[in-house]
Amino acid sequence: MYYVYILANATNVAIYTGVTRDLVRRVAQHRAHADPASYTARYDITKLVYFEATPSIQSAIAREKQSKSWSRKRKNALVNRRNPGWTDLYPTL
Repeated sequence: MYYVYILANATNVAIYTGVTRDLVRRVAQHRAHADPASYTARYDITKLVYFEATPSIQSAIAREKQSKSWSRKRKNALVNRRNPGWTDLYPTL
């Protein structure tokens, strides 16, 4: 399985969308600021607010590209459908 995920900062102002095969490992890297110069580290984007599984890397990348083309309002609606409180889902993984 491959995952498309959305992270947010504590105030849900800044968000980041990514793709990974190992969701736990990848989110842990974001949370640890493994790359201090990265967008997620600069804006402290560490809260996993949405993820979905896909069967292939191709479908995950296609979904990531699709969602990155959306307006912020549409991305918010996607998160709100599954996680209306924008709570951190990382502890549930």
